[in-house]
Amino acid sequence: MTRLSSRDILAQLIAFDTTSRDSNLPLIDHVRDYLAGYGVECRLVMDATGQKANLWATIGPADQPGVILSGHTDTVPVDGQDWASDPFTLTERDGRLYGRGTCDMKGFLACVLAAVPEFAARDLTRPVHLAFSYDEEVGCVGVIGLLEMLQAEGIRPAMCIVGEPTSMQVVIGHKAKRSMRVTVRGRACHSSLAPQGVNAVDYAALLVVRMQDISARLAASGGRDPEYDITHSTAHTGTIRGGTALNIVPDHCVIDCEFRVLPSEDADALVQELRDYASNELLPQMQAIAPEAGIDIDLYAQFPGLDTAPEAPVVTLTKRLTGSNSHSKVAYGTEGGRFHQMLDVPTVICGPGSIGVAHKPDEYIDPSQLDACDAFLRRLADEMS
Repeated sequence: MTRLSSRDILAQLIAFDTTSRDSNLPLIDHVRDYLAGYGVECRLVMDATGQKANLWATIGPADQPGVILSGHTDTVPVDGQDWASDPFTLTERDGRLYGRGTCDMKGFLACVLAAVPEFAARDLTRPVHLAFSYDEEVGCVGVIGLLEMLQAEGIRPAMCIVGEPTSMQVVIGHKAKRSMRVTVRGRACHSSLAPQGVNAVDYAALLVVRMQDISARLAASGGRDPEYDITHSTAHTGTIRGGTALNIVPDHCVIDCEFRVLPSEDADALVQELRDYASNELLPQMQAIAPEAGIDIDLYAQFPGLDTAPEAPVVTLTKRLTGSNSHSKVAYGTEGGRFHQMLDVPTVICGPGSIGVAHKPDEYIDPSQLDACDAFLRRLADEMS
């Protein structure tokens, strides 16, 4: 087979629209065929619908503990974004490569696939595993099926490198996240008779204020980790939807809110605090007027934090491969927390591109970042040989 560069492969991957709401199977089939061309077999772990799949492949001796190179295949939507070029065609402009997923995170996948011929040609003494997932962008949920398969088969690699965009810097920690959808059900009536109703917007607003109170407390007296840009845990309300007309007391309101929590703190305790406030303080007031009133707090997405020790072998290795002596921690989440939580595999985050351009219109990656990741993987091949 003609060896393709990471840029060539990136152009192929960008052409697949793998927005999380859609199937990723065309891309996965393409990757499977590409790997087969180098004699690399892979396994697919499907979702319940059969429309999405994780991919797992091993290059080298499967009976030895090796390194996972992990990345997600899904991207965020382009809906409503103003792009200067087709987001699903890799376009070079002003020395940058534009397209949806160039940075987050098909750039890393392209570099990994471009390195496959090198890995396959080497006499590896330790294996390199490829773990390509789906539905990372909606809560790091797709990779769970893959990790359950590895658990069931007793496969526990020595370490994991998740290639989220860090500008090829070594990241050893990130916060946990709890995403909540709060539905408040009240009782409608004419606004002139407001005391006879239960205003769902009012009670939703009280929950928003409670989130503000928790946020202020976390900022003032919560735990601290100076390696994060935001050194404390945070609480945030993103959307609120309720009411139909000014002269109607609204009987329905929905808010979306979240906690982003340092790994050293208890994210579930914060969720429970909000639930206790709703059930112990707000519901009695609401149900005194309308017994049918209620508040549902649905934890619809979550992922664990990551906190890898600076002296862990995976950190030492990744620093050696990047030529850097520094490390950092980030507020955004990755699948790294799941690899550590479910497999107890020491994990770092290191990949090409800047998180600052992820999810935005005209997402791009600098070709020098692909070059740096290519060099990183060549050095990894040396380490594993």
